[in-house]
Amino acid sequence: MAAIGQFFVDIWNNIVVLIFSSNNGILDILDIAVVTFIIYKAIQFMRQTRAEQLLKGILVFLLVYVLAELLNLKALLWIVSMVYVNAIVVFVVLFQPELRAILERLGRGSSNLKSIGKSWSHRSNDEIQKTIDAVCKACQSMQNSRTGALIVIERETKLSDIALSGTIIDAIPSKELICNIFFKNSALHDGAMIIRDDKIHAAACILPLTKNIDIDSALGTRHRAAIGISENSDALVIVVSEETGVISVAEAGHIQRNFNSITLKTMLKSALIGSDDAYVEAKGIKRLFVRKGGKDNGKK
Repeated sequence: MAAIGQFFVDIWNNIVVLIFSSNNGILDILDIAVVTFIIYKAIQFMRQTRAEQLLKGILVFLLVYVLAELLNLKALLWIVSMVYVNAIVVFVVLFQPELRAILERLGRGSSNLKSIGKSWSHRSNDEIQKTIDAVCKACQSMQNSRTGALIVIERETKLSDIALSGTIIDAIPSKELICNIFFKNSALHDGAMIIRDDKIHAAACILPLTKNIDIDSALGTRHRAAIGISENSDALVIVVSEETGVISVAEAGHIQRNFNSITLKTMLKSALIGSDDAYVEAKGIKRLFVRKGGKDNGKK
């Protein structure tokens, strides 16, 4: 088990040599800069996910090893050594969701508001605007009637596997069609609707629930499903609570609450059309709702 300590010592020695060596060239400096950036982004990413808690657990595990070594606790050292031997497998199993998210982000590139609408870029602004208007009018109507809804707006990441769990529709969206789909006596009301480009691609789709244990316990199944699919894709997910009528939007594993038809339209225009004015306005709306919070006790 002394190999663990030697491993970290070797890493530190190599860093010192690279930084303070007088023979460093441009490529060495570039190498150090790239590694530093990767470490920084990894720490930044982990602080936003459950990986931070897992890392704390690993640090506790290493502390246990140090204490066991100092006190010569042979049985405990043997157990720790078994974990060390299979460290790579353990790492992949523990961090599988985070590793997958990192790879997906690399595949998508930047996920800021001004670039995430690329999959809609081949559509005219008028077509996109019609889709946004239909969604916002439907959400306002369902908010007033306390009709639960879950609408997934697909972007760069295709959700064909999720769509196959429901019913393919492939229809032009309208307020009436969306409201009819989520009407409580409709055969397609239970599940999520997927909008691809400017059409309703599928309905009654089953979404993965988030595994994040730190979210508000008041959030019900719809909200957890919205967060779950936003964690695994770059989709923009709209939720209308059945019990309170509150409109929420989930994106990149985070959920914002208390939208109305106007603020929702601004957010969607920013995400799908990407105009500078809509982008600035949407950022202001995000700050407003993050600061305001808002409670929604909807269980579905």
